[in-house]
Formats: sequence, structure tokens, C-alpha cells
Amino acid sequence: MNEPIGDRLATVRRRFHRHPEPAWREFLTTATLVEEIRSIGVDELAIGPDAYDPADRMAVPDADLGPWIERARDLGADADLLDRMTGGNTGAVAVLDRGEGPAIGLRVDIDGLFIEESTDSGHHPAAEGFRSEIDGTMHACGHDVHMTWGLAVLEAIAESDFEGRLVVFFQPAEETGGGGHPMAESAYADDLDYLLAVHVGLDHPTGEVVAGIEKPLAMAHLDATIEGTSAHAGKAPNEGDNAMHAMGTAIVNAYGIPRHADGMTRVNVGKAEAGTASNIIAERAHMEAEARGETTELMEYVKRRFERTVNAAATMHGCRATVDVVSESPRADSDPELQALVSAIAEGVDGIDTVRPAADFGASEDATFLMERVQEEGGLATYMIVGTDHPTSHHTPTFDVDERSLRHGVDVLVGTIRDLERRHPVPQVDDEAAIRREE
Repeated sequence: MNEPIGDRLATVRRRFHRHPEPAWREFLTTATLVEEIRSIGVDELAIGPDAYDPADRMAVPDADLGPWIERARDLGADADLLDRMTGGNTGAVAVLDRGEGPAIGLRVDIDGLFIEESTDSGHHPAAEGFRSEIDGTMHACGHDVHMTWGLAVLEAIAESDFEGRLVVFFQPAEETGGGGHPMAESAYADDLDYLLAVHVGLDHPTGEVVAGIEKPLAMAHLDATIEGTSAHAGKAPNEGDNAMHAMGTAIVNAYGIPRHADGMTRVNVGKAEAGTASNIIAERAHMEAEARGETTELMEYVKRRFERTVNAAATMHGCRATVDVVSESPRADSDPELQALVSAIAEGVDGIDTVRPAADFGASEDATFLMERVQEEGGLATYMIVGTDHPTSHHTPTFDVDERSLRHGVDVLVGTIRDLERRHPVPQVDDEAAIRREE
């Protein structure tokens, strides 16, 4: 007997949940996706460097990726696939090309987080035996759900009489903001009429759908390094140029960057390290920071001010500084036309009792690269949320999802894709909705 669809979705989701791999390390994850995609049957499948230009990647880790590759190999990942992913070129793009009709993109992210998953018996994955098998790594943001949606939607459309082109982006490195840019720059993003992106939860409960987010923040991840001169802290402190002191000045002053009259801005130094011993003037300091803004321009303002602040603090203490942009993503808003269409579909999905046309996002997402690309070429894009009851917040050791949401997400996405096919081109909305988007 075939496994019921809800159980099958949970089985796939739990398989991914057991093996979370962080940004640009998604070797087993990609191999598993490829296995599933090949079983579905698609017209084109691009893997790793065939899906994008590796030179367009951001936030590629300096760490040795060999242990991650070997772990994937030990767990049965195809050796040829692993060879193609050398250097951390993970992820895939699957294409169904079914004749004349709209070109529709669906973006789902695939990476995990460096978080140790809870072993508490009250944590459902631990109690049910599908807790992460990789120490210090966890699917704590629902990307295991997103991948399951991507595969299930691909399968449903492949088995239907759909006419058009469906491109599913299984994007790596969302958590570091590194994978959206290469996917958006690839040929697979050419000439898309519509782009759908989706996230689970985000404090919206099971049975609720948000048809499109508004006001995602543009974001930049920044690395700053300060170089000074070491000296003995007791015998000759005057001979040193204290990189730690310079870093402290930079951190304090970064939080003093003036807010902007044109909109909301954010700055944060999330990691700082310096020094080797209590009796040595630190000759090197390093910090990791982020700049965000309500618009891309406001993010650029904070980024420039942060760089100026770090350089000024270094100069003040006789040191030198470098600031590197590790990754960044623009702001891109959902289109009202698609929000209206998704809302209408979601209202007819079994188990959905609340449909919100829009909600402020308040965070950042590199799916905006793909959204922006499609919108600039005359297409429409939306980033929707499918609610789920999660016992604790995202990015925590006890994050989990209500697996009823798996079916909800598939039904909303498949329904939206089929409705886009029927309605293409989507009619324009009224002037009031268009004005709301411009604001």
C-alpha cells in the first residue's frame, strides 16, 4: 500500500532533518535532493556549478570542507555528485518544461544552522528519533520543510497536465546570505514571469497563510579586521598599538551611527575576538557585524558609516583596518497582484482558517535577489509564509514544526502555480493596491 501523502511528506522532512548541513556544506542534502528529483523525473537538472557561476557565490567558508564531503560519502552520497560539488558548490535547479505557458520559479532554501539540537524528551524530533545526527548542527529554521515542499510541488506538477515552465531553485547558503545572488544571476532565472518564495512559521500559527511579505530589510554581513603592534603590557605598553582597544572604540561608535530620516536602520556587532594573553598588547582584532536598512539605499548608508567608523577607530589607536562585505541582499517587496491570487487560493485550502494578504517581515532574506531579478524584467514575485505552531522561536535548540503544515504548503503552492497557468497573464490590480506597493 502506498504511504498516505501526509505521512510521506513527514518521512521526507524527517530524512532531511536528521542531516542538517550549513552553508556551502550541503553535500548529502544536495545528493538526497538529486535522488528524489531523479525519481520524480524532470526535463532538466542542474547541480552545483552547473546551476550557477561559482564566482557569484557569497560567504564561502574558509574552513576545510573535506570532513563534510567525507561524511556525505560515508552515508552513501553518489561519488560523482560529490566530485561535481568540490569546493562547496552545492544546491540544484530542477526544470519541468511542458510547452507553451507561463514561466514560474519556486525558490526553497536548503541549509542548516550551527546550533546543537535539544536532546530533551519533550522535543519532538528527539522523542520520535529524528533529531540531528550531526553534533552542533540543526535544521532550526524549517529549511527541511521548505525542501519537502519543493520536492512535493515538483512531483505534483510533473504528474499534472500543467502547460508552461516550472523552475525550482533548491538554494544553498540562505542563512549566510550567500546563495541567492548566484541563483539570481544564473540563466535559470532568465525570463521568469513569476517567482514564488516561501517560509514556514515566522510566528504565524498552523492554519494561517500570509500571501506576501512587505518591508524585508536589506542586509549586509561585514567582517572587520584591525591590525596593530604587540608589546609587553607591563614592561613597555607604550610601544604597542592596541588592536583590542581600537576594536572596542569601533564597537561603541558603531552603535552611535545616526539613524536616518528616510527610514529604519539597524547595526549590530555579533562577534568580536582579540588578544592572546593578559600581558600582551593585542596586535590583531576581528569582529563580525551586520548592517540593515528599510531600503537598499539605507542599508548602504549604514554599511558606509560602519566602515568609516572602524577605520577612524583604527587610526585613532595607530592601527590599520580592513572591512569586507561577506554577503548582502537587497530589499524586494511582494507584488499585490500575486498577493491577491495567493490569498484567493489559500482561502480554499483545507486546514487554512486565516489568510492575511500581507505582513511586515522585519528581517532579511536573500530570496530578494531572485525577486528583484524577476521584477526588473517585468515579472511578478511574492514571498509567502505558511504558518506552523512552533514551540520555540526559530534559531533555537528546540525549534520544531507542526507537520500538518507540510500539506498546507504543498496545497497552496500547487494551487497557486495552476492558477497562474490558467490566468496568465495575471490581470492588474486596482490603483489603490499599486499605490500601496510603491509606498
